[in-house]
Amino acid sequence: MKKVYANAAEALDGVLSDGMMIAAGGFGLCGIPELLLEAIKDAGAQNLTFASNNAGVDDFGIGILLQTKQVKKMISSYVGENAEFMRQYLSGELELEFNPQGTLAERMRAGGAGIPGFYTKTGVGTVIAEGKEHKDFNGETYILEEGIFADLAIVKAWKADDTGNLVFRKTARNFNVPAATCGKICVAEVEEIVPRGSLDPDMIHLPGIYVHRIIQGSHEKRIEQRTTRKKEDA
Repeated sequence: MKKVYANAAEALDGVLSDGMMIAAGGFGLCGIPELLLEAIKDAGAQNLTFASNNAGVDDFGIGILLQTKQVKKMISSYVGENAEFMRQYLSGELELEFNPQGTLAERMRAGGAGIPGFYTKTGVGTVIAEGKEHKDFNGETYILEEGIFADLAIVKAWKADDTGNLVFRKTARNFNVPAATCGKICVAEVEEIVPRGSLDPDMIHLPGIYVHRIIQGSHEKRIEQRTTRKKEDA
């Protein structure tokens, strides 16, 4: 099975469509599938639902799809760095389903494991719990959360071989692994594709069975919040 494609547009050809749910890896601007997001923008797919920890910033990450009004709903944990996100949500142009970060990660993991739902204490007694089934276990109240089963998963990894085995670099692993597993089709962008057999099996973070298409590309690797010290006087 061919998994390596020449570029992001080719990798998304035939798998991207209007109205689909997309699970996207990344946290802030760390480990986001920036090339695939740009290709989704260029393809013009509309009415998309994204399950992602956040929506990037105004001109990078999922934020570029908000600018073009291609996203109808976000399933997210944190949206504080994106002014356009805030504007669309407050004006009623964008639907938002808030999830605690651990709950969102577990919803993706559950979907990847074929688990339709699970109970958690996180969110009990808050707006997160509204409209959800409540159940008591050993005297404690839990709410039912549903697994996420996405039509498409897009992720960013450090290295891959041509069979799709992925290695992530440090904290860039974040939401990428659970996002990759919960998609019917997973497309990964990587910094380097290495020869088959060169990856240490014990160091593979995501087995290639979950990955259907791969591209290699150059990445901008933006810094979301740059913090520097003032130069001390000599």
